[in-house]
Amino acid sequence: MARVSRSSECKVCGSLFETIQLLTDHHESHGPQLSMTWRKHLKQAETVKQNRKSASVKKRKSKKKEVIRSPVTTIETVDQALPILDSVDRIVVGFVDSLEGSDSKKLCSVAELEYDVNFYQTDCSDVAEVFSMDPGKRPALVMLKREVERLNHFGGKFTSATITKFVQDNKLPLVIKFARETAPLIYRSALKNQILLFVMKNNSEEYLPAFQDAAELFKGKLMFVYVDTDDEDVGKALSNYFGVNGDGPQVLAYSRSEDAKKFCLDGQVTSTNIKAFGDEFLADKLTHYSQFDPVTETNDSKVKIVVEENFNAMVLDDSKDVLLEIYAPWCARCQSFEAVYNQLAYHVRGVPSLVIAKMDGTIHQHTMAKLCGFPTLLFFPAGKKDIAPLHLEIDQLIPAFYELIKKNGFAVIPVFYKYIKDHASAPETRKHLSCA
Repeated sequence: MARVSRSSECKVCGSLFETIQLLTDHHESHGPQLSMTWRKHLKQAETVKQNRKSASVKKRKSKKKEVIRSPVTTIETVDQALPILDSVDRIVVGFVDSLEGSDSKKLCSVAELEYDVNFYQTDCSDVAEVFSMDPGKRPALVMLKREVERLNHFGGKFTSATITKFVQDNKLPLVIKFARETAPLIYRSALKNQILLFVMKNNSEEYLPAFQDAAELFKGKLMFVYVDTDDEDVGKALSNYFGVNGDGPQVLAYSRSEDAKKFCLDGQVTSTNIKAFGDEFLADKLTHYSQFDPVTETNDSKVKIVVEENFNAMVLDDSKDVLLEIYAPWCARCQSFEAVYNQLAYHVRGVPSLVIAKMDGTIHQHTMAKLCGFPTLLFFPAGKKDIAPLHLEIDQLIPAFYELIKKNGFAVIPVFYKYIKDHASAPETRKHLSCA
């Protein structure tokens, strides 16, 4: 009879019931009695198997009892509808022929994705009238919200795509105030192009009506955002981000795209001017906005100052390797990085082919300088200014570069150059590069 090693005895309980059973059959076929140890393990294995079987049966039964909750709530009576109408906060109500028909399924498919809007449906004509829908027209759809523009009627073909567009175009107010709780709605919106009104709270009543009136014209095309420049929580930070200062109102157009272009309304804040401004923004006819800092005549500091007016001459000089930091004056991470960046510039000051530079990204932009948060560090290699620059990982690259120079001297700089240049065209290092 084959002897089973003692070390294997403790590994067979439970999940290896079948293995033990085979061993049992083997022993029984050869006559000898099973050892007490193997009998003990077999009993434990049988118990585990039975427990698992019972748990599996319970799980299957519980699944049968589960009721999948629909993302659309059904309103059957007027009594149910009135409280919903009184407490309205971004709701969509559909009036359909059947609560389980194709139109209802289309509404459900949209509701599953638009989780920040409450969806309802009804097949009752009296309920439809409560929500200002024609009881003789089905399917129909309305959106209600608390803002000035309380009611919106759907007028397109009843498809999932058109319903989705209707909801996304109307779920936000015509003018949304920028606040901590509304910021996620603004950033998640499918509308990438924005018109922003920066104004002090005391002056908001004077300018908001004109802003609201202009917003009507661009519904579904532009997002209109009001920023209270007195708001210590988020308003001041956003004003700083866009380089807005002063007491007067200011209207900006902003494209939430890779270019992150900004444009400034040149003129009084009136409904007519804002409408013309929005039209030109959509037609891509606006002149890029910037508050130009004067180009420093000497610019002889170790870290060169780049503004829009000298960007091409300084950064896109094909004979120079340029390391450019895009920073924000209010950015704490930029401030902590400044000392290291200045030290780096000091240590490579004797290398004429290398330019260490920085640019205030809240004021100046350039199509070749894609911002990836503050600070952003870009390397523009000599001879390759016609391709996108290399994004460098600040937390790893610069401290490592500085330590390398400090320990080994300037002789390592050509090696560093070669390392970056060799990787400058490699797709896997286009976004991040570390020399750690």
